[in-house]
Amino acid sequence: MSKRDYYEVLSVDRGASEAEIKKAYRRVAMKNHPDRNPDNPEAEERFKEANEAFEVLSDKEKRGRYDQFGHAGVEGQTSAGAADFSDIFGDIFGDIFGGGRGGRSHVRQGADLRYNLELDLEGAVGGTTVKIRIPTTVSCKHCDGSGAAPGTEPVNCSTCGGHGQVRMQQGFFSVQQTCPRCQGAGKQITDPCHVCHGRGSTDENKTLSVKVPAGVDDGDRIRLSGEGQAGVHGGPPGDLYVEMRIKPHEIFERDGRNLHCEIPINFADAALGSELEVPTLDGKVKLKIPKETQTGKLFRLRGKGVTSIRGGGAGDLLCRVVVETPVNLTSRQKEILEEFQSIQKEEGRHQSPKESSWFEGVKKFVDGLTG
Repeated sequence: MSKRDYYEVLSVDRGASEAEIKKAYRRVAMKNHPDRNPDNPEAEERFKEANEAFEVLSDKEKRGRYDQFGHAGVEGQTSAGAADFSDIFGDIFGDIFGGGRGGRSHVRQGADLRYNLELDLEGAVGGTTVKIRIPTTVSCKHCDGSGAAPGTEPVNCSTCGGHGQVRMQQGFFSVQQTCPRCQGAGKQITDPCHVCHGRGSTDENKTLSVKVPAGVDDGDRIRLSGEGQAGVHGGPPGDLYVEMRIKPHEIFERDGRNLHCEIPINFADAALGSELEVPTLDGKVKLKIPKETQTGKLFRLRGKGVTSIRGGGAGDLLCRVVVETPVNLTSRQKEILEEFQSIQKEEGRHQSPKESSWFEGVKKFVDGLTG
């Protein structure tokens, strides 16, 4: 049976680079790997064929002879699938078999943690320092994080000899797999620490002081380096991310750099005008209410908002006027309002602009229906 062209086997052009050839081999070999295609002799044959093609095309000298003389140029110089491809698998199939060349380090960084910190608006805007208490794991002080009893050390794994991987022979080729005994660590603890029981870490509650800069907003995070979970087998700790949660305020509502609030006023002040004291985060300020002010009117107090942590200057305080209807009137107040109501009717016109326009709109609507 004649052999297929090696370039055709890997589906690459004759001018393909080494990287393209390697990538193509990875694709074909992974698709036809015997572990993925058990009891499929055709897939196994294609896998052997890809190995042979890669062996030739990945070698500059062999590829040159093959390009010039074809299969005859490399006849007797290929392993036809009998070679040890462990180096290739260590590089290409590391993601399948749990690692490439050499053992996987058993020293790993600890996990990151998150803490939700509730702040009032004043603390978020002006900045503050808060103490928090968090449960976490820390490196075991008794064994310095090694997991082994003091005076002893972890020993090389008896199965992999400290490499973290074992070589498995499968027919004509061999592959490396993560050691099932030490899980790739390459070490075993024969005499575990009696405090952490071989974990290398212990559970604790610790108190931290968190400095919150001025201008933080809901969802902002502060990173405390090295305050997360302890590392594995002496590895570095993770980080702690403190996420801001701003509590609702009784008066103000924040919108980025701006603050909003509602100011209730009586209808006499709205009609005749007045000067009111309104609150800000810096204290009270005077706000002049012009005569004939309507409910919903917005007044902007520049620079009385928030200076964001991201810069850009202070925002504004937007005050929305809400005209209140008086309740629990005295006899004299009722008398005055009744007199005011009577005068309006006698003069035959509305002095409330929204009321006038609304009645005019109603009249046009009704006339349109009857017309």
